[in-house]
Amino acid sequence: MLMGTAREAKIHYLDGTFRLLSAGDHVRCAITGAVIPLDELRYWSVDRQEAYADAAASLEAERRAGNI
Repeated sequence: MLMGTAREAKIHYLDGTFRLLSAGDHVRCAITGAVIPLDELRYWSVDRQEAYADAAASLEAERRAGNI
């Protein structure tokens, strides 16, 4: 899937959306390091400006931040 010219995007995360700062086709999960294709990106933190692979990773980030 991510072979050859695949590039990690730079993103500014906003409430309910995000803005591309530099072109790419994926980001990495801040908790697991997993590659997340942009069309599958559903979880992120506006405050920490981090992407998460899934709800469990998002929950773990909240725990680590002391919010739970």
